[in-house]
Amino acid sequence: MNYGPLFVFIAAILWGLDGVLRRTLFNLPPITIVFYEHLIGAILIAPFLWRAWRAESLRTITGREWSALGVVALFSGVLGTLLFTAALLQVNFIPFSVVFLVQKLQPIFAILMAWVVLRERPTGRYALWAALAILAGYFVTFPNGVINTGEGGAYITAAAFAFFAAVCWGSSTALSRYVLLGHSNTFITGLRFFLTVPIALLFVAFLGATPSLSNITSVQLLTLGAIALSTGMIALWVYYKGLQSTPVRVAAIVELAFPMTAVLIDYFLYGTTLAPSQYFAAAVLLFAMYRVSLLQK
Repeated sequence: MNYGPLFVFIAAILWGLDGVLRRTLFNLPPITIVFYEHLIGAILIAPFLWRAWRAESLRTITGREWSALGVVALFSGVLGTLLFTAALLQVNFIPFSVVFLVQKLQPIFAILMAWVVLRERPTGRYALWAALAILAGYFVTFPNGVINTGEGGAYITAAAFAFFAAVCWGSSTALSRYVLLGHSNTFITGLRFFLTVPIALLFVAFLGATPSLSNITSVQLLTLGAIALSTGMIALWVYYKGLQSTPVRVAAIVELAFPMTAVLIDYFLYGTTLAPSQYFAAAVLLFAMYRVSLLQK
């Protein structure tokens, strides 16, 4: 039995919980959060990367694989995480689950890139269940499908951040799987984190956030460590483990556990009561994810 989709599902749940930790860091610039979580993650995975390095040797990585890793580090590690974090910091104006708005569009970009990079042509059955899952994901986020344009545009701003985060993350999924086809998930996770750190540091300087690096409190540092240890580095390691044996077209839909987790957090943690249409859409979303996972056979 292939447990790949299950690993992807667990990682998606962890990423959904990630929002709870990130929103407590609202006093920090988003790029500072991105830099520290990757720096801590790189330090934590360093011993395991060293062992994987000795087992595989960097010489086994081709130029195209290095290029793919560089793109993943830039678009997924820095830009995607930066935009998602920026969207989360808008939750003082909008419901928590809204930040996950355009994560429902992420499969579209993942599928397009997978078609180009991995030649994974979608099947008719997949297209049917994918369309249903994406539609259900939309209604999970928006009561009765109506988009709120109030709150001084904060809602739309958060949606825009989430949209471009989805573009970055979705496009990186196929490139990650391309590199994972020939290497261990520990090896690729470690390299991805170590490549992301210097890129994130460049963005810190470019965005003028350098002073914030020395203004981290002990509580914020502990929170960043918790992100790296659970929803950050560990979640990515689990995700890559699943992605090794899961086609991108399947992984992209299973990742829709993102919005489902956000809905549950809204209800149980923040006391947000959703519309009946959202709960119905959530049930449809879970069923569609289950049907997609069957295509893995």
